[in-house]
Amino acid sequence: MGNTESVVVQKRLTRFRPDERPVVEGVFDRLYSANPVSGSNKAAKCIPLDTLKMTMGNLAPDSMILRVFEGMQSIDPGVPLPQGSGVSREQLVIFLADVLRGTAEERAPLVLAMTQGSKATSATIDNIRQFLEDLVSAVLQILTHRGRLCGWRPDRMGDSQQGVKLLAEQLSSELKPPDQQAYDVSCLEDWLFRTSAVALFMELLIAEALEVGLPSRLPPSLLPQCRETAWSELRCLLDVPSLLFLTPHLPEGRSAPWRLLFSTQLHGESFTRLVGNCKGRGPTVLLLRDTRGHVFGGFASHSWEIKPQFQGDSRCFLFSVSPSMRVFTCTGYNQHYMYLNQGQQTMPNGLGMGGQHGYFGLWLDNDFGRGHSRARPRCTTYGSPQLSADEDFTLDRLEVWGVGKPPEEQEQDENKKSILDADPEVQAMMEMTGKTLHSQGLREPEED
Repeated sequence: MGNTESVVVQKRLTRFRPDERPVVEGVFDRLYSANPVSGSNKAAKCIPLDTLKMTMGNLAPDSMILRVFEGMQSIDPGVPLPQGSGVSREQLVIFLADVLRGTAEERAPLVLAMTQGSKATSATIDNIRQFLEDLVSAVLQILTHRGRLCGWRPDRMGDSQQGVKLLAEQLSSELKPPDQQAYDVSCLEDWLFRTSAVALFMELLIAEALEVGLPSRLPPSLLPQCRETAWSELRCLLDVPSLLFLTPHLPEGRSAPWRLLFSTQLHGESFTRLVGNCKGRGPTVLLLRDTRGHVFGGFASHSWEIKPQFQGDSRCFLFSVSPSMRVFTCTGYNQHYMYLNQGQQTMPNGLGMGGQHGYFGLWLDNDFGRGHSRARPRCTTYGSPQLSADEDFTLDRLEVWGVGKPPEEQEQDENKKSILDADPEVQAMMEMTGKTLHSQGLREPEED
């Protein structure tokens, strides 16, 4: 690019480390040399849409590739553009910088262009949802094609196509209603600032599909690890888009491995078996489907214990997966987070989350198969509406997943730590008072 590059391009390149800038600038040369078309397009020094399709075809639907092309063409590079219906070097570099290292203010015009075209000034909610459906579909293609499903089996899970639509609807629901029917750049900027998933999905798509291998960027792990699951016998209630939606809300996020503790498909319809499999097993995610197709559940932050009192803490939440994806966190009104009881004469026997006795946000009776979600108008603990299709529902299927390390593994990790690691203030105080830290020299060397 030399001295002819614009000031805009030079500023964008400063966001990358010196060893990363050749990688970013080299993307254009690689794509340009892959262009099989000769003649005017070659002379124009630009990348046509067909080249993008050839490069990105395995990792994104054609509709999303066209949106990316429109986003690139919408950029004003600050220098005269070559003649031709393609993307210039300057446009491509600015696009890469804004998607991979940009702010919400810089990404918003690109999202608008990818939603409505390079000359658009606003977009409707339907346009935005269609863009999100294409974006989420591309993310699923990348996770599958790159082998990053982390042990999950989409062929043994729910309908991913329906999940794509539900996740797109959930992401678009985060948009604040505009004064008019259409959403302009300022609306999109506010939305991108508050909704990190959209920027994360865009970054993954562009970095993977255009093979922008930055030394400082590790491929993001969007899914948690799935362990110890008998997929040959299971048809999971979740789909991959539902996992993409739920896992960021967990305290440990995507780093918490999932393991199946209970499923009516594998363990039968037994409340006693449910309690036995889940008691004392650490944080869990409960998934229920009623006989009318609503899928919903809750996250329990603590191990389930049988007792006539409420348990848990404010990290617990309720959620809906279908017919809409929503998470309902604690309101602070009360501390009725989790409840599990069995074999009592005077207290309700069953499993519940939120609300109060007889009016839980989510309740499964110990007479297995019956439950309720009573919220008039909202659950006091979580602010959730009625999650099931009917207030009193009949259970179709139930799954409980452990999310995180089992308590025994957690205890082993904690036992490996020195008291000096557990409390660095103690270490600092000992050093200040002249105490010799003899144990420091006796540690076994850590493995790389």
